[in-house]
Amino acid sequence: MAFSMLLKEKGFTVNVALISIAMFFCYSGSAEDVFQGSSIEKALSCFDNKLIYVGCDAAYRLNPSGNINIPPDAIDVFCSGPCLAETQLMLNCIDNLVSSFLFYNKANVEQIRYVLNAGCSYSRQRGNFNLGDYTGEEVNSALKESDLIRLYLFIPMVAAIYLM
Repeated sequence: MAFSMLLKEKGFTVNVALISIAMFFCYSGSAEDVFQGSSIEKALSCFDNKLIYVGCDAAYRLNPSGNINIPPDAIDVFCSGPCLAETQLMLNCIDNLVSSFLFYNKANVEQIRYVLNAGCSYSRQRGNFNLGDYTGEEVNSALKESDLIRLYLFIPMVAAIYLM
């Protein structure tokens, strides 16, 4: 009986409401994530598409990690042969299926394109395919738009509960 009276106290109700709201807004999953998950699976299928990588040696192919591992003695083979063109086709395939695709290293398609162009250029960057050198190790760490919306909705709700 005493326990049920404690549950009805205003302070406890406010705390339960705050916890419930916090759990709702801090949950990072959504229906959008479920649909995007199937799109990501389709984008990952680009890596297995036998029509994209035909002439490029498997060791030089872009994979879901986002790392481009081209040894110094293979730069000309990669940049002047079929590998660069086939890697660009791979990026097109991914970008056409999921425009916001992130590789495992948190790089997006445009960042990978930039690294490929710089690494194959005839500048002092030729042969440098290390994404961290171009981004300062800070690869796409921005908050997602949905996270910002949740934050802006959460603050007024907390304030309203405390004002009750």
